[in-house]
Amino acid sequence: MTNIEREDIQIISRHSNWSKQSIDTLLKQEIYSDKTAWQKFLNLFFISLGVSFTTAGIVFFFAYNWADLHKFIKIGLIEVLIIATTCIVLFSKLNLDIKNIILTGASILVGVLFAVFGQIYQTGANAYDFFLGWTVFITLWVGISNFAPLWLVFIILVNTTLILYTEQVANDWSNIFNLTLFFVVNTLFLIVALLVKKHSKTIKIPIWFTNSIALIAIFFSTVGINEGIFNEHKFSFFILLLITIVCYAAGLKYGLKVKSGFYLAIIPFSIIIIICSLILNLSHSDGIFFIIGLFIISSITVVIKNLISLQKKWTN
Repeated sequence: MTNIEREDIQIISRHSNWSKQSIDTLLKQEIYSDKTAWQKFLNLFFISLGVSFTTAGIVFFFAYNWADLHKFIKIGLIEVLIIATTCIVLFSKLNLDIKNIILTGASILVGVLFAVFGQIYQTGANAYDFFLGWTVFITLWVGISNFAPLWLVFIILVNTTLILYTEQVANDWSNIFNLTLFFVVNTLFLIVALLVKKHSKTIKIPIWFTNSIALIAIFFSTVGINEGIFNEHKFSFFILLLITIVCYAAGLKYGLKVKSGFYLAIIPFSIIIIICSLILNLSHSDGIFFIIGLFIISSITVVIKNLISLQKKWTN
């Protein structure tokens, strides 16, 4: 028996003479986590926690002892740590998940190395150069590992690089154009992740990873459209509006297809925020806030009711 869920067992038990002993046996075999699963989870959890605390400790160590350390010691210590962690990943016989966790910590240390180098020699480079270098130098690790947390770090670095570039170099770009760019880039990341998840049998992409990228993309689209509503409508605003309509329609269709309530919740929530901005842009009187409050209550109630109905339909 494969891909059985708790709801399936509940439905079968209600409409059959299945004994309680058989139900308990199946729940233990297919649903409940056994001792081995808990040991694996705790093992990875504590290793992740240890790597995170170690990396944070290294950062605070340099921050606290900055004035007392020689520049060669500063750079040398970080380089030794990066080399050591990389050698552990390459030559040890540890579990693959543990290696990927250590590699994620090494990727953070690469950023620490660039930060220390910039502080020592005061290169005068823009902040986006720092994040761009960090992103480029961990790209190979990201591609080889296929580890979702490391990919998330990479995507965050890409977004940070783009944001700082638009603030420090591309000053003539409008805010709406910038937000459109961020939305398109993250949407492309999401589309690629969903395609790989659908067609690849070797690469496993967790749901939380695609959901995180979707949240980032919808954040930029919502902020961009609100920016266009309260400011002068430019050509880039209508481009963003068109792209958003197409992507939101595709997202709702995908959510219905794969029976995912996540997309059917965040997209209507974004639309509710946009409609509230449209109403607020019409008038700034006291009564308009009362209308917006009623609209939020009623619209969220409708969304939740529809989600509950869909969930019951999918379950049964």
